[in-house]
Amino acid sequence: MDGLQDSNKRSTILVVDDTPDSLTVIADILKSKYRVKIANSGAKALSIMQSGAPPDLILLDIIMPEMDGYEVCQQIKANPHTQGVPIIFLTAKSDIEDERKGLELGALDYITKPVSPPILLARVNTQLNLKASYDDLRKLLAFREDMVNMIVHDLRNPLSNVLLMAEMLQDNPHLSPEKIFKNSSMILRSGKQLRFLVDDLLIKAKLEANRLVLDRQDTNIWELCEAAIADLKEIADRKQLLLRLTSTEPNHQLFFLDPVLFRRAVDNLLSNSIKFAPPDSEITLTVEYPNEKGLRVMVADLGQGVSEELRQSIFEKYEIGTFMKGVKQTGLGLAFCKIAIEGHGGTITVTDNQPQGSIFTIEINK
Repeated sequence: MDGLQDSNKRSTILVVDDTPDSLTVIADILKSKYRVKIANSGAKALSIMQSGAPPDLILLDIIMPEMDGYEVCQQIKANPHTQGVPIIFLTAKSDIEDERKGLELGALDYITKPVSPPILLARVNTQLNLKASYDDLRKLLAFREDMVNMIVHDLRNPLSNVLLMAEMLQDNPHLSPEKIFKNSSMILRSGKQLRFLVDDLLIKAKLEANRLVLDRQDTNIWELCEAAIADLKEIADRKQLLLRLTSTEPNHQLFFLDPVLFRRAVDNLLSNSIKFAPPDSEITLTVEYPNEKGLRVMVADLGQGVSEELRQSIFEKYEIGTFMKGVKQTGLGLAFCKIAIEGHGGTITVTDNQPQGSIFTIEINK
């Protein structure tokens, strides 16, 4: 949790005490490591809590006029916006019953006055670390819930198509050969999509656990990309998208890599562009050899592009973002691409296309 000490990301501590000397002493101890706010009454503390982002921790005196620390603590814990802020009571009291009351109200620790600087800093640091861990866990659980919902949604679509087409075939035994062929083709295509999604998850898990050995072979990259374009043409045609394969090289080299993993990475990038490209636009797949031992493959589209903020995390596992209004992106496919390409010792990046859109670039050196 060293980030808590980072000067640009200092945690904020609210110190609440009606004694000016006590406020000064505690603030002086904390200010070298934390941002410090002070309040000389319970009412002032509650006002600060409601005026903006809540502090990361509160040091709260118990004995204060008008509103004591117990009442302040009770109001803070009753507010959903502030109830997660850890509270450490400051008190000259050492009675067990007083400690019990404070802990029951939601305080996490007690520090007796006059405070010892090392003890104060150690206990503040401990509670901030615990809060950071709790916040990370809460975000992770929310993230996983979102991911489960989105993965289920991705799997449900092709599964629904399979069931629908199968029911139509079963309920209509006198369908024309053309209808039978159309429905069976839909079942086959949806089944392949399901297998592709599941295989991506399984392969990615093995790559992350270093349990998948790359099956490198001399591979004709141009032919591999031609096959990818051909397999995705039908999906692109539904949006009136043109898939175009280009290269500046008259002769295409063989490149030593795992053709299955590399093809899946190319498929994922093309599928991603098809998903977000506007209708009646073009997606370009370009193959280049920048040097004798280098390979560069680029997928360019004319969509809305990727924001600078999302660009920093788009290849991370389980990243969720929105490229276009109403279209969610789980990041599973792009996370797979990153792991697969890095497994080959390469890199994958995203940059702006001109006049609009994105360019995803894979670069590998032998």
